[in-house]
Order: sequence, then C-alpha cells, then structure tokens
Amino acid sequence: MSELLLQRLERPADGAADKNGAHMNRQLYEIIRQEILAGSLVAGSKLPASRLLAKEIGVSRNTVLYAFEQLLAEGYVTAASGSGTFVSQSFPDHSALHTVRVRSGTMPVLAAQQNQNRFALSRRGQHLVSHSGASDRQWGAFVSGVPDVSLFPHAVWARLLNKHWRAPKPELLTYAHNGGYLPLRRVMAEHLRLVRSVRCEPEQIILTTGIHQAIDLIARLLGDVGDKAWMEDPGYWGTRSLLNSAGIETIPVPVDSEGLAPDAATLQNPPRFIFATPSHQYPLGMVMSLSRRRMLLEYARQRGAWIVEDDYDSEFRFEGRPLASLQGLDEHDRVIYMGTFSKTLFPGLRMGFMVLPKPLAPHFATGLSELFREGQLVQQAVLADFIEQGHYATHIRRMRQRYAQRQGLLREAIATRLGADWPTSTHEAGLHMVIHLPPGADDLGISMAARTQGLSTRPLSRYFADPARATNQGLLLGYACVPDDEIAPAFHKLAEVIEPALEHLARTQAPRRAPAAGINREAWSGA
Repeated sequence: MSELLLQRLERPADGAADKNGAHMNRQLYEIIRQEILAGSLVAGSKLPASRLLAKEIGVSRNTVLYAFEQLLAEGYVTAASGSGTFVSQSFPDHSALHTVRVRSGTMPVLAAQQNQNRFALSRRGQHLVSHSGASDRQWGAFVSGVPDVSLFPHAVWARLLNKHWRAPKPELLTYAHNGGYLPLRRVMAEHLRLVRSVRCEPEQIILTTGIHQAIDLIARLLGDVGDKAWMEDPGYWGTRSLLNSAGIETIPVPVDSEGLAPDAATLQNPPRFIFATPSHQYPLGMVMSLSRRRMLLEYARQRGAWIVEDDYDSEFRFEGRPLASLQGLDEHDRVIYMGTFSKTLFPGLRMGFMVLPKPLAPHFATGLSELFREGQLVQQAVLADFIEQGHYATHIRRMRQRYAQRQGLLREAIATRLGADWPTSTHEAGLHMVIHLPPGADDLGISMAARTQGLSTRPLSRYFADPARATNQGLLLGYACVPDDEIAPAFHKLAEVIEPALEHLARTQAPRRAPAAGINREAWSGA
C-alpha cells in the first residue's frame, strides 16, 4: 500500500496546503476508498498501522489518522480494539450527500460520481447488500454450518447416479412438478415420521433448493407487504434478509434458556409468522421447552399465526435421542416444517424440503412451478435410492460420531488456552459452537483479524437485530469441516488473535474487582 500511495499522492507546493493538512488527508482518504471499492483491498484485509504508514509515505501521523477516521465513519473500515484497522465486510450506502465530522472539523463527502445513478440499486437492493451475511469462505477452520463433505460416500452416490444415467427416463430430464419426485417424498415421509416425529403424507412434502427458497415461497404465498414476522434474536441472518426483501417486517424477539420468549407487550401484537428453531436454537443452541412449545402452538391457533419451524441440523444430536419436532405436537395445522440436506449430505446438492398442512400443499406446489420452474429430478431420484437403501441413515450415524468427537477436541483446545471455565454454548448438538466474550469486546474486529490469519469465525453480535441486545459478544466456531488434527492448532492460532484484544480491553476498562491470574479471568473482571 505504501508504494501505491507514494505514486498517487500529489504533494502540494510549499505553502499551498492549509494549516490542517486537509489537502493530504483528503487525498489519502480518496485513494484508500477507491482501492476498497475497486476490490484491490479485499474485505477483511488489514491496513498498515497509522504510525508506520505515516513514516513510509512521509506525512504526519495525524494526516493518516484523519483519513482512517473518515473511512471508519463511513463504514469502509472497522477498527478492532487491540488488533488494528480492517477493510469492512460490506460497504455503506452513498446514494445521497452527507457530512461527517472528524477531528479536523466538518468534511463534506460526495456520495457518488455523476453517473452513479445509472447503476444504483433499489432501496430494497441496497438494504439487502449492505446487510449481507453470506461469506466468501465455505470451508476450513472455523466455517460454521458446513459439514465435512470429504467424508461423504461419493462412491455410493456415483453408483446410484450412474444407474439412472445409463438409461435415463425422459420424465427425469424435464422440469419438476407437483412438488418434486414422488418416490423421494414417500421415503422422506417415512424417515421424518420415525426420526423427527413429523406427521405427514408424501403429498404434504414440497422439495425445494433449500431453506432459503422455502422461506421465499412462504413469504410470497402467505404474506403480504407490511405483514409482521417474529424472529428469534439472535437469529439466522438469511431468514431476516429474505423476509425484509419480500416486504415482511421482522420483529426481533429475545430468547432465553427455554427458547423464543415474547414479553407481554409483544404478545399483544400478533404477527403473521413466527420463525423459530425449537430443536437447536440458532446460533446459541438451547432447546425450546415443552411448555414453551405448547404455549406457542396455542397462541398461533388463537391468533391465526403461522409457525415456521426451521429444523436445520437436528439430525446431529450427540446426547440422547433426537428431539421430536414442534410440528409433531401441532393439532391445528399451524406449523410449516422446513429441513435441508445441506447439513446432512453436502451444501452443493441444493436440496431441502417443506412439510405443509394438507390444504396448503397443492398451492405451494403450483407456486413453486410458477416461480422457479424446478428441476434436479435425477438428483432427487438418486437421493430416494440413497435413503431407501439405508445409506443415508448409515452416513448420519457415522457423521454424528465424528462431529461429537470434533466438538470435544475444540472444547479441549478452548479449555487449554483460555481456561476450563470459559463460557461457551451448549454441547448437545450441532455443527458449531459459540464461545462468549466479555462485555465490551469487539467480536467483529476479532473476526476480521482472524480472517487475516486464514481463520473464519462469525461475530455473535451480528446475529442480533435489536441493537440493545447486540452488546452480547462472542464467536461462532464451526468444527464439522475441520479435520481432527487441525482443530487444536487452529484454535491456538485464533487465541493469538483473541488474547491481545482482551488484554487491551482489560487495560482500557476499569476493573470491578481485583483480577485473578490468567487471561480469561483478567478479561472478564476487567470488562
């Protein structure tokens, strides 16, 4: 970066710059901003330290600080306490002129070039892009929500696929209709009845390309612009993005140890939809209690709300039997059950499903064909054979054991480096876990610093929609796609990023009690 700045900075003649050096800090800001927008400085990359950069390009440190503060104020960079300054994961909306105050005074900022409106996104598009949560990294330590695709029985799948390709039936090579391949829906109905206590007939199952498409269909066919949806807070960013794009207003509802926990005021304003992950809350991991489930079902019956049950990873439960679905308790057809094969098989398969009340199923089958013109019938036929011949159940059992082992290895690494009493999420199920951080910790900054070390973590605070609750900091660590022997070294590498940030936090915040020995106790007592 220093060489680039030296080439592009225009040095004013003696006496031409004003006393505050605004000419130089403005140039510096513009050059770095342009490099970020052009993609030359990628999201997560670390900027040089202000003191070092100032020395290398021959300007005052204040000049660099002014430029960095402007970039920070506009959202182009993020400052990670104790770690540095990083290029932000998303860019701000600059569709209008605005003014940002920095140390040197008021600096007007032009939001766009003259021709920017030619390529301007809609307000809905701007909101979607600026609040995006999808990562460009989908493999390695510690990517969450991704299974170990290297352990998938590829040979078995290839054999079944070849059987269908040797003499493919014409009806498997055209568009799908009526909700998908019926033989697959038949074996799925039996599997869901035995494993998840879902009550359904094959005709109630609609095959989709995943949970995202299912949510999109639900919003389009059952919701109108302005309808409201309760969402767990924290909750899955993808659900929030889809609903907001469809014009559905999302209402963040906190969770407690028993799951979704609407207060009295919230209950007085019934929504159109209630989205929940009752079997394994995402991302914190608690299980919705039976009393809370019954309360929610009765509330939905009385108020005419639809409960959308996202059962995204319940197959991977490590202790006891898999919990029964909420849908299995529903006596009044108010639950829409969603599932996916992305976690149990591999995400690239792009296959999920919905279980709908009988009166809704034919309408959703029609809507699916009308909006998306589905296909993938050969893949659906292969999956039907894969389940019917017992390969699916065998694969689930093997992966459940492997993921339980990997979670244990990660917990050992955390205990070794941060202490056995370091707070983490529940351990009964799933493909990820959460390590909590003390109040005031910058989990976003830590995540971005970890990215520069080749590690992928997600900041817990970004899963909260309510800013008042976004003060809960932590890191989501996926362990499913990390080989056993790489888990401990990867976490120790992550700890090299976490510890300086927490030491900085402990130094800058007045301790409430005398700190004990150890980084974990010092950080928690100092926050």
